[in-house]
Amino acid sequence: MRKIITSGLIGGCILFPVSYGGLYLGVKFFPGLFVAYNNPLFNSDGSRDLLFYLHAFIISFALSWFWERFKSLFKGPLVLRGLEFGLVYALTALLPVMWISFSSLDINLVMVSSWFFYGLAQATIAGLVFAKINP
Repeated sequence: MRKIITSGLIGGCILFPVSYGGLYLGVKFFPGLFVAYNNPLFNSDGSRDLLFYLHAFIISFALSWFWERFKSLFKGPLVLRGLEFGLVYALTALLPVMWISFSSLDINLVMVSSWFFYGLAQATIAGLVFAKINP
């Protein structure tokens, strides 16, 4: 349990600036992609903003548990293990969620695709961190 918590905290501390830095750069370099967020579906009164900012830690703890449970299945060098971990997460968790989101919400394919690749990048980075600190 200690390894899961430690890895989750370290992963969250790394994912937080990488994730929000990536969002900042995305808005800066691909502003057209983010125009779709001017939709009532995404407007919040601000009462749940903390939950949004804790996302990097929540996903890091969940992925840390997943890593601890299944790390023996990921073989090879660190980069390959991290990439495979990210792909497994993306295909088993993200793809079904993105499918149901796209089919049931008023969002476009570009938006859902960006979420998929954002989640894939987060999981791959987390996999690299976990492979390094908790082989």
